[in-house]
Amino acid sequence: MRNSLESSSGRNTLYQDVTDRIIRELEEGRVPWVQPWDGASCSLGLPRNAVTSRTYSGINVLILWDAVIVRGFAAQQWLTFRQALAAGGNVRKGERGTTICYADRFIPRDERQRAAESGEEPAAIPFLKRFTVFNVEQCENLPETAANTQASLREAEIVPAAEAVIAATGADIRTGGGEAFYHRTEDYIRVPPQTAFFDPINYYRTVFHELGHWTGHGSRLARDLTNRYGSEGYAREELVAEMASAFLCASQSITPTVRHADYIGAWLTVLRNDARAIFQAASMASKSADFVLGCAAGEVRSDSFA
Repeated sequence: MRNSLESSSGRNTLYQDVTDRIIRELEEGRVPWVQPWDGASCSLGLPRNAVTSRTYSGINVLILWDAVIVRGFAAQQWLTFRQALAAGGNVRKGERGTTICYADRFIPRDERQRAAESGEEPAAIPFLKRFTVFNVEQCENLPETAANTQASLREAEIVPAAEAVIAATGADIRTGGGEAFYHRTEDYIRVPPQTAFFDPINYYRTVFHELGHWTGHGSRLARDLTNRYGSEGYAREELVAEMASAFLCASQSITPTVRHADYIGAWLTVLRNDARAIFQAASMASKSADFVLGCAAGEVRSDSFA
């Protein structure tokens, strides 16, 4: 019987398989976290589990967004084969699922016993598991609650919601000038006035990008923001902020766009050198977006980490 935990070589293969797909997309001029939603059949939003309603995060957002675009699904709801059966429905015969990833750590029984005897902290072993999900459109006989899809709002209607999310962070956002940036040492965001943007909705996309950097401050999620411009570390942080902006935009039904296309070459270099980089960046981006949305939901106060 195959162990449910991936072997080291299996983990490496999974990391490389996904990374190779992302590299191919970038080389062909497509940015996986900014899909061509105008031509998509589905409404914009974050993919979520049809049974638990939990949104997927990290690399799984990119994998599932790619699937709805490429395969033309009109829904962003997914579930496993067993979940479909438990909900009273089933996956249609012949349907091909989408492989996503689950990463965690576990402590073997022997290690627990050793730690207990020695008084040391037990060492956790990381594992990466792959499993298959199906879009609700690939299923039949599901209850209406599981098969329901949400219609996206028009951009003009969702701007106030975006404003509310931004305000709830309590971030020091200063309007003016012709350049957007996050000032790490003084912990503030500078962004041009909305009237300076050719497309007004880009103001929100830009603020979300800078909020992505803002969450990395030492008093919040504590990422390394000290890398100099042009370095690999700088490219990695920009990758996190780009995806965080895309995830935040999608959560507010704003179509994501590439804010910094000139970094694509640097991102390709990072991904070619490190098969785990896209997993790490996507995970950090999800945590960043969750932090911002947690402020709006009252779950997190930006000053509570200070």
